[in-house]
This record gives sequence, C-alpha cells and structure tokens, in this order.
Amino acid sequence: MKFAYRFSNLLGTVYRRGNLHFTPDGNSVISPIGNRVTVFDLKNNKSETLPLATRHNITCVGLSPDGSLAILVDEEGAALLVSLIGKSVIHQFHFQKPVHCVCFSPDGRKFVITKDNVALMYHAPGKKREFNAFVLDKTYYGPYDETTCIDWTDDSKCFAVGSKDMSTWVFGAERWVNLIYYSLGGHKDAIVACFFEENSLDLYTISQDGALCVWQCDTDLDGLKPRPPKDRGEDKNESVENLGEEFIEEPKGEEIHGKATTNEKERRDKVKYSRAAKYFFNKEGDFNNLTSAAYHRKTHLLVTGFASGIFHLHELPEFNLIHSLSISDQRIATISINSTGDWIAFGCSGLGQLLVWEWQSESYVLKQQGHFNSMVSLAYSPDGQYLVTGGDDGKVKVWNTSSSFCFVTFTEHTSSISAVTFTSTGYVILSASLDGTVRAFDLHRYRNFRTFTSPRPAQFSCLAVDSSGEIISAGSQDSFDIFVWSMQSGRLLDVLSGHEGPISSLCFNPMKSILASASWDKTVRLWDMFDSWRTKETLTLNSDVLVVAFRPDGNELAVAALDGQITFWNHENAVQTGSIEGRHDLQMGRKELDKITAKQSAKAKSFTTLCYSADGQSILAGGLSKFVCIYHVKEQILMKKFEISCNLSLDAMEEYLDRRKMTEFGSMALIDDGAGDEDGVAIALPGVKRGDMSSRHFKPEIRVTCLRFSPTGRSWAATTTEGLLIYSLDSGLIFDPFELDIDITPSSVHKVLNQKEYTMAIVMAFRLNEKKLIQEVIETVPCNEVEVVCSSLPELYVEKVLEFIASAFETSHHLEFYLTWAQRLLMLHGQKLKTRSGKLLPMIQFLQKSIQRHFEDVSKLCEWNRYNIKYALAISQQRGMKRPAETSVSEEELEDSNSDYLMEEASALS
Repeated sequence: MKFAYRFSNLLGTVYRRGNLHFTPDGNSVISPIGNRVTVFDLKNNKSETLPLATRHNITCVGLSPDGSLAILVDEEGAALLVSLIGKSVIHQFHFQKPVHCVCFSPDGRKFVITKDNVALMYHAPGKKREFNAFVLDKTYYGPYDETTCIDWTDDSKCFAVGSKDMSTWVFGAERWVNLIYYSLGGHKDAIVACFFEENSLDLYTISQDGALCVWQCDTDLDGLKPRPPKDRGEDKNESVENLGEEFIEEPKGEEIHGKATTNEKERRDKVKYSRAAKYFFNKEGDFNNLTSAAYHRKTHLLVTGFASGIFHLHELPEFNLIHSLSISDQRIATISINSTGDWIAFGCSGLGQLLVWEWQSESYVLKQQGHFNSMVSLAYSPDGQYLVTGGDDGKVKVWNTSSSFCFVTFTEHTSSISAVTFTSTGYVILSASLDGTVRAFDLHRYRNFRTFTSPRPAQFSCLAVDSSGEIISAGSQDSFDIFVWSMQSGRLLDVLSGHEGPISSLCFNPMKSILASASWDKTVRLWDMFDSWRTKETLTLNSDVLVVAFRPDGNELAVAALDGQITFWNHENAVQTGSIEGRHDLQMGRKELDKITAKQSAKAKSFTTLCYSADGQSILAGGLSKFVCIYHVKEQILMKKFEISCNLSLDAMEEYLDRRKMTEFGSMALIDDGAGDEDGVAIALPGVKRGDMSSRHFKPEIRVTCLRFSPTGRSWAATTTEGLLIYSLDSGLIFDPFELDIDITPSSVHKVLNQKEYTMAIVMAFRLNEKKLIQEVIETVPCNEVEVVCSSLPELYVEKVLEFIASAFETSHHLEFYLTWAQRLLMLHGQKLKTRSGKLLPMIQFLQKSIQRHFEDVSKLCEWNRYNIKYALAISQQRGMKRPAETSVSEEELEDSNSDYLMEEASALS
C-alpha cells in the first residue's frame, strides 16, 4: 500500500490566471491554478483539484453549456478536452499559437477560439465517438490586432469578437443573406468585453478606458435569412471567400474575410447597427483602467472590474449604478456570474485571490487567498484534520483537509515564516519567523496569545516543540544559538550555545526529553532536557547538515547533509546504522540560464527536507527538484519517485535545454520579453532567492520546501512552487488480496453471508480485500449481532476490521452503526491492541479524526435546532399565546432533551 499514493488535491493556491467559470447549476466555480484546474463546490463547502494537468500554465477555460466538457488551453496553445464527469482527458489538440479566449455556443454544437487577429469556429465534440474531436468549420478574418473576447447570441446564430484595434466584429455562425460580418467602432481603447442582449442582436461593447457603447440592431434574430444553395462561382463580388470548397477534407474549412469599410451596394438589404448611447465609468483615480467585465442577460446586470481592485454593478440599458465596492488592492483579472445572477466570482491574479460575492445581501459566499509568495513550511495537526502553512509573505494559514479551504489566516509576523508546527493538543500553532519572534496562536479564539523573543535580535530559521507542548525551542541563523522558552510562562529558560555555524534544523524526540540540533558546522548535537540541557552526544558528519528527523517511535535519527547523503543513527550509542546516497535520485533539471549541465549541477544538490512515514518504515525526502523520493529505511532502497509537476512554465523542469530556443548568441531566455507585461513575475537580483523585487521577470524554479506525513498514515503533503500538494492512498485502483484461496470468490462470500455466518463472511471478504464487498458484508450484520461477531473475530482480522471502519466512517452516514462496531472492537480487544500501540497509532488517529469531524457536524445541527426551538418559544410568548401547563416546554426540559439529541440524530442518520 505504500506505493499506492497518488495526487489527490491542491491547497494553498486558489487562482493564478485565466478565466473563471460557474457550472450550469451555479453552485460551483471552476478556477485555473497554474497547469491544473480546481472545482470549488460552494454549496457543500468543498474543493477538488482534477487529477490532470497541462504542459504549461492554463490561460483560458471554455465550459460546455451542459457542464460535462471543458476545454483547457495553455500558454503555448496546447488544448485538452476534459470530461468533468469522468475527470479525465478525452482529447488533445494544439492550436499552434497562444489562444486568447474560448467560448462554446449556447446550443453546445460549436465553439469559437480566438488567436492573433483570427477567430476559428470548430464543431464541438458530440456524445458519439469521433476520429477527431476538433473539426474546423470556419475561419473568420477582420480585426487588425489581437482579439480579446467572444460572446454568442442566445440562439447560436451569431457571435461577436472584440479586438485590441478598438473594433468589435459581429459574425454569422451560418451563411445568412443579410449578415456575414459587421464591424463596430466608437471606442478609443482596446475592447475588454462585448455582450449580446437577451434574444436580440443588440450589443454592448466595453473598452479599457471605461467607455460603454450601446448598439441597437434593426433586425431581430428571427429576421436573419438563411442563404440558399448557390453555384461555386457566384460569390465573386462578395466579401466571402470560400476557398477550396470542392475539397471536403480541406483542413482550413471555410474562410470569411471581413472589411471595415464597405460600399453602399454591399450594405443594401443587410443588417444595420446604430449607436443608441455611450456611457463612461467613474474617471477618478485609476477607475478608468477597466480590466474585466461580465453580463447577466436575464437580470440585465453588468459587472465591471478595475485595476484598482474596485468593481461596479450597473443595470443596463439605462446604466443605473446599483453598487460599487473595493474588494482588493490588485487588478481584477476575471469576473463570472452564475446562472441565477445572484453570485459573482472575481479572480485577482496579483495576490492569488478568489472571491464569490452575493450582491443582493452584500456578503461573501467564498473568500480565499493563497500565499502570494512561496510556501516554505507546513505541519499536520495530531488528528490529521488540519494543515498549517507558513510562507515568505509572513502569513500563517490553517487549512481544513476535508474541505480543502483555509479558515483562518494569522498576519502578525512582519517577515518570512521559516517554520510552523502544532502542539500535541492540536489547538495551538507555533510559528518562527525571520522577524525575530516565535508566536503561538490559539485555534479556539483565533488569536496570537504568546510571543517569544530572544535577548538580542535574532533571525529564527527552525522550530521544535516537545511532546508535552510545554517546551519551545528555536534556532538562530545569525548568532548560532538555540533558544528555549516555557509555553506556560512565556519566559526564556535557556540559551544553548556550542554550534559554530547557523542552526539549520531542530527536532524533539517524541518519546524522550532529547533535542537534536543540526548545523552548518557539520555536526548534530543531542541535548538532554532533564540534565540541564547538557550536550549528550555530538554526531560528526562529512558535510554541512541541513535537516534532522526522529522516527515516530524515537529510536532512530535521520540526518540529511549537503553532500546528498541521508544517514541513520542510533542516538543512544551515537552509532551510524545506515546511509542512503540520494544525490542522483533527485534528478535535477537544468535552468534556462545555467551554464553547466543538469548532471554537473546535481553534484552540488542535496535533500533539504525529510519526513518519516507514520509507521516509521519509510522516509520521504525532497529538495530543489521536481521529484520527491520515498525510501525504505531498513532496506535503504528507493521505493518510488513522485513527480510533483509537469509544468514547463516553471524553471529547471527539463534535464536538457530546448535546442529550438538556442541561438548563436545564447539562450533566448536571456531576452527579457515580458518586462512591461502586467502578468509577469518579478525576478530577484542575482543571488537573491526572496525578498528583493526588481522589474525584470523570470520563471519560478521548481522546488520542494517541506514534506510531512499525515499522522493517520493515509496521506502526505508537500509545499512546492506549485502550491500545497496532497498525495493520498488510492486503495480503489489496487487489487491487494490477503491470504487468497482459490475457493474465495464474491459469490462464495455472498453464499456464506446468506447463511448468516457473519464472522466467516467478514474473514473471506478481507481475504479477497475488495472495499465494496467488505462494506456490504459489514453493513449486513444486524446491530444486535455486532458484539458476538466482534468477540469471535480472529486476532489477525481485528486490526483490519478496525482500519476499514475508520476509513468507512469518514464518508458513511451510518454513524451509530459504525460507532457500535468501533466501541465493541476496542472494548473486547483493547488489551491485545495496546501491545501493538506504536504500529496501530496512525489507524487510531484516523478513526479519531473521522469521529471528531462527525461530532462537530452533528453538534452544529443540534445547536441550530436548539436555537430554533428557543426562537419559536420566544415568538409564541411574545404573541401572548397561552399554552396549557402540560404542553409547555420549559428551558430545563430543553436542556435535558438536548443532551440526548446527539445519539438520536446519529440513529436517524444511520
């Protein structure tokens, strides 16, 4: 099962660039994050990252009207056709050039993409199997500059395309007699958006300088006349060139060339547009720099976003201002409105913000922001329910692993966070920062209740807390000292001196009062807390030590050094028990500006983060590479390498440089193309990794800054350049039988189950090890038989049943039933299980996490029902409704009934 970890979710980042989309039901938002796509379920308060990725960052997303298909297009113009139902890639296609916009027609039969100054209309993939999912239908020429936006009429007969040349073009999707193309001007800046009115050819166009033009058409949609069949030579005088129509397999399809100026003869009997009105948005400050817009046809609601982070709501066509609000200090990159017109989604690429605003109640439905600089540290809570991350932006964020949302952000630090951790209770978070403070945060009241400082200002590079949660230690990178504080009093207890270089890592032994400290002076020191912090042992290595980690049982110490070696030590005797040469497993990539090859560069690379698995049998290691390695500790061999990203928009992804980007003068990466681009990333000065921002631009380098295993043992997390990646056990795709016999089949299991031999059926199901079959067998056992079955289970299978119940309990609604199973198993076999507590601890913590989550959910329901009953009583008393004494409900009775409500609710759910 250790090999079965697969990517399950992306946290820490909610939006990067590209356009947002609401699903047709209006309950979910689809957001592009780097080269992945995340679906935020607003109704159920959950998010899910699809298990697929493009080769570069996604720039635009097109969603089919029924919400089943999506087209993802990256920076290079490569497209993926994705099924949102099966969450898989159906087809791949390359448009050869960067695409600005993708839009499906409302009937779902066509879609249009814009690249350069051309609009291409394709047949949308249908429900039948096709040899080529993308078949080009027509190519539309007209704009002289890059195209920016697309909008369709409600009946899919026409579409409009906006351009940077300040013009908007209306094209016919079919061959209409009175509308082939129409060019609209009237603006003095690039077109940001264009929108058709509901069931009409009337059009709104919006430009970057904050001007809105209202165009009225003299023809209804029903007035468009279909073109009769004609001879091939008939359209010599037309502006439509049907090139190569006799070749049915012509890849270009039909070409339509539009002209901005036409003569009177060509305009006769054609559709005509006239400008009905022109409006201007508020021109104070930066308001006139309009960056995005969205329009809801049914409610006539226009939403416009500006570079200053302000958005306006207007009612069209009268242009009445409904609402104006500032939601950010960064430019609003994209806006989307859901199907009912109630919720508006905003994406701000500058800080990575995703906001969903309900404009009628003026409240947030969703307000999420990732770390806008690199994440450098993470930690799991003891029950695995929460994750805390610290970033270079000085923020500490806490994430719920079930919903994948950040629910609290602490901003008290004034500089980069270097380390974060939970105490053993799970309700206190500690963070160390380069601002010279270690802060303790309370997860009950969401406040900073302790701040630990050193006598002299010091930059803290690492942090550790002992198993009791009472002793806090932090290492300094400038004074080479280790500072020890008391959590209870907040006082500095001791300053540990002895290292001759910056402290790189600290770790407490989980079982004993021993602190291990690693330093660049090529030593690891072990300090005994009960012996006045004396140095118990000093382990000497051949290179600078970067990170140390104790095994969960405290009997082994892993050390990673600058020479790429991971060494294992018995800390009691100061004896090295093994080593792993991991430098070549990192498989470094070559950066675009590197003068040496990746192979030569790898000689100076090493692991910068280590983490033992929950059972202590394997160890995770990562560093400045796109790979995370998992090693077997006892055998000292590489078990698997996880590739955390395939995003070529990041630097150091490929081992060899692309020869197509090499010229006689050197790499094309040396040319600073994006210096004036708003969407670029500022590069630090040479040699500076963080903190200093200049106007040049660069590709972020792929790296893994921190790795942590969940205490439940079912997942592990990594903070990377891409964000916070979660890898979970995927048991559904693996056939892993246990002591399988030729006679054990699903039919034989069902036969035994029908004979009501429940214990035998459970044993057979576990030997076959199919999750659905095990669930069916366990849920068939009557409640009154659970205790008998538990007592007769062989000892070997008790642990397996308990592990299954922990995983099933997480998603099942049969709360009381599974609680009964867990209680009976623990009561009957508790003494025997206790002897293997070290091995069973991850599974017990997983069970605890599931029970705690259900407890919180049902508690909220109880509190809500209790509040409603109180409210109903208060209203009835206020209205003077006199109740008979025997039917009145007193406060005391309400309190008594509420105490039993939890179990009743669990019974109802089961």
